[in-house]
Amino acid sequence: MFEWAYLAQVYLALAAAFYCIFLGLINRAPSWWSVGAVALVEGFLLVQLAVTIALVASGNQAKGDTVEFFGYILTALIVPPAAVGWAIVDRSRWSTVVLGVSGLTVAIMLVRMWQIWSGIRFGSA
Repeated sequence: MFEWAYLAQVYLALAAAFYCIFLGLINRAPSWWSVGAVALVEGFLLVQLAVTIALVASGNQAKGDTVEFFGYILTALIVPPAAVGWAIVDRSRWSTVVLGVSGLTVAIMLVRMWQIWSGIRFGSA
Protein backbone atom coordinates (compact mmCIF):
# COMPACT_ATOMS: atom_id res chain seq x y z
CA MET A 1 0.00 0.00 0.00
CA PHE A 2 1.61 3.22 -1.14
CA GLU A 3 1.26 6.27 1.10
CA TRP A 4 0.32 8.65 -1.71
CA ALA A 5 -2.39 6.26 -2.92
CA TYR A 6 -3.67 5.84 0.62
CA LEU A 7 -3.90 9.61 1.11
CA ALA A 8 -5.59 10.11 -2.28
CA GLN A 9 -8.16 7.44 -1.44
CA VAL A 10 -8.90 8.90 1.99
CA TYR A 11 -9.37 12.40 0.55
CA LEU A 12 -11.56 11.04 -2.26
CA ALA A 13 -13.72 9.04 0.16
CA LEU A 14 -14.09 12.06 2.47
CA ALA A 15 -14.93 14.38 -0.44
CA ALA A 16 -17.58 11.95 -1.71
CA ALA A 17 -18.92 11.53 1.82
CA PHE A 18 -19.28 15.23 2.54
CA TYR A 19 -20.73 15.87 -0.93
CA CYS A 20 -23.41 13.20 -0.51
CA ILE A 21 -24.21 14.17 3.08
CA PHE A 22 -24.57 17.80 1.98
CA LEU A 23 -26.90 16.79 -0.86
CA GLY A 24 -28.98 14.71 1.52
CA LEU A 25 -29.24 17.49 4.05
CA ILE A 26 -30.51 19.90 1.40
CA ASN A 27 -33.20 17.35 0.57
CA ARG A 28 -31.81 15.88 -2.68
CA ALA A 29 -32.64 12.35 -3.76
CA PRO A 30 -29.82 10.14 -5.07
CA SER A 31 -28.65 11.17 -8.53
CA TRP A 32 -26.03 10.08 -11.01
CA TRP A 33 -23.65 12.55 -9.35
CA SER A 34 -24.02 11.17 -5.83
CA VAL A 35 -23.97 7.54 -6.96
CA GLY A 36 -21.05 8.33 -9.27
CA ALA A 37 -19.04 9.79 -6.39
CA VAL A 38 -19.48 6.57 -4.43
CA ALA A 39 -18.74 4.48 -7.54
CA LEU A 40 -15.46 6.38 -7.92
CA VAL A 41 -14.55 5.44 -4.34
CA GLU A 42 -15.34 1.81 -5.20
CA GLY A 43 -13.19 1.98 -8.33
CA PHE A 44 -10.19 3.21 -6.38
CA LEU A 45 -10.72 0.42 -3.83
CA LEU A 46 -10.62 -2.12 -6.66
CA VAL A 47 -7.35 -0.61 -7.90
CA GLN A 48 -5.99 -0.76 -4.34
CA LEU A 49 -6.94 -4.44 -4.12
CA ALA A 50 -5.17 -5.21 -7.40
CA VAL A 51 -2.05 -3.28 -6.37
CA THR A 52 -1.97 -4.95 -2.99
CA ILE A 53 -2.33 -8.41 -4.50
CA ALA A 54 0.59 -7.60 -6.83
CA LEU A 55 2.67 -6.33 -3.90
CA VAL A 56 2.02 -9.43 -1.82
CA ALA A 57 2.69 -11.69 -4.83
CA SER A 58 6.07 -9.96 -5.29
CA GLY A 59 7.05 -10.68 -1.69
CA ASN A 60 5.93 -7.58 0.21
CA GLN A 61 3.93 -8.07 3.37
CA ALA A 62 2.04 -5.84 5.75
CA LYS A 63 3.91 -5.01 8.94
CA GLY A 64 0.75 -6.10 10.74
CA ASP A 65 -1.38 -9.10 9.79
CA THR A 66 -1.71 -9.35 6.00
CA VAL A 67 -4.82 -11.51 6.28
CA GLU A 68 -6.47 -8.87 8.47
CA PHE A 69 -5.53 -6.25 5.87
CA PHE A 70 -7.27 -8.23 3.13
CA GLY A 71 -10.28 -8.70 5.41
CA TYR A 72 -10.55 -4.93 5.73
CA ILE A 73 -10.20 -4.24 2.02
CA LEU A 74 -12.73 -6.91 1.07
CA THR A 75 -15.19 -5.55 3.62
CA ALA A 76 -14.60 -2.00 2.39
CA LEU A 77 -15.39 -3.21 -1.13
CA ILE A 78 -18.86 -4.33 0.04
CA VAL A 79 -19.88 -1.01 1.64
CA PRO A 80 -20.31 1.27 -1.45
CA PRO A 81 -22.35 -1.24 -3.50
CA ALA A 82 -24.58 -1.85 -0.48
CA ALA A 83 -25.17 1.90 -0.14
CA VAL A 84 -25.92 2.21 -3.86
CA GLY A 85 -28.36 -0.69 -3.56
CA TRP A 86 -30.08 1.18 -0.74
CA ALA A 87 -30.19 4.34 -2.88
CA ILE A 88 -31.81 2.42 -5.74
CA VAL A 89 -34.49 0.93 -3.48
CA ASP A 90 -35.20 4.03 -1.38
CA ARG A 91 -35.13 7.19 -3.48
CA SER A 92 -35.26 9.61 -0.54
CA ARG A 93 -32.89 12.21 0.83
CA TRP A 94 -31.84 9.76 3.53
CA SER A 95 -30.47 7.30 1.02
CA THR A 96 -28.23 10.13 -0.24
CA VAL A 97 -27.03 10.55 3.35
CA VAL A 98 -26.41 6.78 3.48
CA LEU A 99 -24.21 7.15 0.39
CA GLY A 100 -22.24 9.77 2.32
CA VAL A 101 -21.95 7.58 5.39
CA SER A 102 -20.57 4.82 3.18
CA GLY A 103 -17.80 7.22 2.14
CA LEU A 104 -17.02 7.97 5.79
CA THR A 105 -16.97 4.25 6.55
CA VAL A 106 -14.53 3.57 3.72
CA ALA A 107 -12.28 6.46 4.85
CA ILE A 108 -12.13 5.04 8.39
CA MET A 109 -11.42 1.57 7.05
CA LEU A 110 -8.63 2.97 4.85
CA VAL A 111 -6.99 4.52 7.91
CA ARG A 112 -7.10 1.14 9.63
CA MET A 113 -5.69 -0.56 6.53
CA TRP A 114 -2.82 1.92 6.52
CA GLN A 115 -2.16 1.17 10.19
CA ILE A 116 -2.01 -2.55 9.47
CA TRP A 117 0.13 -2.21 6.34
CA SER A 118 2.64 0.31 7.70
CA GLY A 119 2.69 -0.74 11.35
CA ILE A 120 1.90 2.83 12.41
CA ARG A 121 -0.39 3.25 15.38
CA PHE A 122 -2.09 6.63 15.57
CA GLY A 123 -2.47 7.94 19.10
CA SER A 124 -0.32 5.30 20.77
CA ALA A 125 2.40 6.35 23.16
